[in-house]
Amino acid sequence: MSTKIRHNIMHRWEGNPILTLRDIPPRASDLYNAGCMKHEGTYYLALTVEHLQGDCAIYCARSDDGRHFTVDEEPMLSASDEDADPEYESHGVRDARMTRFGDTVYMIYLAQSPHGVRLALAGSHECGTTQRVGIISEPDTKTGALFPEKINGMYARLERPREGGNIWVSFSEDLIHWGGWEAVMTPRHGYWDYDRLGAGAPPILTEHGWLLFYHGVRGLPGGDVFRLGAAFLDRDDPTNVIGRSNIPILSPRERYERLGDVPNIVYCCGALLSDDGETVEVYYGAADSCLCLGTVALEQLLTACFRPESAERNCP
Repeated sequence: MSTKIRHNIMHRWEGNPILTLRDIPPRASDLYNAGCMKHEGTYYLALTVEHLQGDCAIYCARSDDGRHFTVDEEPMLSASDEDADPEYESHGVRDARMTRFGDTVYMIYLAQSPHGVRLALAGSHECGTTQRVGIISEPDTKTGALFPEKINGMYARLERPREGGNIWVSFSEDLIHWGGWEAVMTPRHGYWDYDRLGAGAPPILTEHGWLLFYHGVRGLPGGDVFRLGAAFLDRDDPTNVIGRSNIPILSPRERYERLGDVPNIVYCCGALLSDDGETVEVYYGAADSCLCLGTVALEQLLTACFRPESAERNCP
């Protein structure tokens, strides 16, 4: 019997998708990626919704079980807010990733305008009143994910500049001014993450190091394919990748992942480790048209990342 690790070790929830356009109050053209958190038994999502006009906003959704969500009627963050910088958010905000520090939940999100995209930061108490901190990145930087603890006394975040398709880490004393950039992960020739990478959910601290979900992109004749992978980073030095999956843990295979406004995409902005530390719930956007849920055992992720010799290498 073969001992190779097969693709798609993540289990899709049988009720997927958990949110579609039929489940949200505003009239919209798309919904997708969502940051997530859990507090005092309630699940919160920071959901990206694309309005009919083409701009994006971030809506809060709540649930008691993490499967059935109710979406607020008004956005928690949008380009129309009075405290927005119209020059750099005129095309909307999207792809929020939520990280808790004490009583404050910070969201790194993508600000869009004719000038391109930049990372921005906002803070809130759960999905309550949201206050912008400001633009916090160089131009054309995406996939900002804030670590939930300081590293060597500094705030740390992951990001991906446009050039090179690599994941980098940077550091800050005040969450506003960032520097000290160091490369963390690069695309790999001959693997499923061949062309470019991007951080997924904010890293999750485990006894084995920082668990990072990330997306890898590979260009095929029919277009780009986005898949999810996993890696473990050293707790004190996140540039040290101590384990990385040679195979995707989730690939777009279901109809709702393969067909949509942007086909063949699974994209993660939020994940939660269970209270017993054995299972991870991953909220992912599918085909830029709906939001889904997958679960995966931590033990399976450890096997995929620390036993690469047992995993299949090439993934077309």
